[in-house]
Amino acid sequence: MDDMPETLIERVAMMEGILVAAATGGSPDGHAYELLRRELLHDDEAKALLPSFVRTSRTLDAFWPFIKDRFGRYQERRAFIREAFTPLMDHLEGRNRAPGDAVVGDALASFDVDGVHAVWTKALARRTADPEGTITVARTLLEAVCKHILDGLHIDYAPKDDLPKLYGLVAAGLKLAPDQHRDVPIKAILGGAMNLVNGLVTLRNRFSDAHADDPPTDERPRVRPSPRHASLAVNAAGTIATFLVETYQERGRG
Repeated sequence: MDDMPETLIERVAMMEGILVAAATGGSPDGHAYELLRRELLHDDEAKALLPSFVRTSRTLDAFWPFIKDRFGRYQERRAFIREAFTPLMDHLEGRNRAPGDAVVGDALASFDVDGVHAVWTKALARRTADPEGTITVARTLLEAVCKHILDGLHIDYAPKDDLPKLYGLVAAGLKLAPDQHRDVPIKAILGGAMNLVNGLVTLRNRFSDAHADDPPTDERPRVRPSPRHASLAVNAAGTIATFLVETYQERGRG
């Protein structure tokens, strides 16, 4: 198409508009939708945050039964589509990004685009709208990094090993354990990294949706995390993950 938008955010906005038109009696461009869908599914930054109905609807003819059966009113359909595109649009506009996001994202992308970086992107998108889910994703991010490195170093681990155990194996394998160093400042930094990992696990157990079904008690009341708690978890996980990735790239493959 000659009039295809140049920037990624413009293409996402165009796709959203086409879907709204298809759902509300407009005259959508089905060919443009198919081209945009194909391009966005091949874009690593957009793919992880595309609405699920875009991934499953290859054409507008396939999308129509989905939206028609789900909502009867145009206003409801329009609101649903716009809400579904909000995480991706917010991510592209930078609303949910902290200063270190780009650095962490680049490091993880060079490590494992389809795995670790996808988890990181998901965490960035969710931390404002879904703090509880984000805290769980932050832990998943670190677990994915640890397992990937352990596989690369040919170090065995059990399927049920928790994050502190996985991190301990990685730290030993990459010579990042505090007791492997004599220099006091280095020992302190590496000990702090281990404390961050343990703190993330505690935060996740306290706040995350992994324990959403546990009934609250007087001794352990239900506490709802805020976006700042989620940002803390994401940034801590991203910092440690990047440190591990960079160390693995420098030492682990040598």
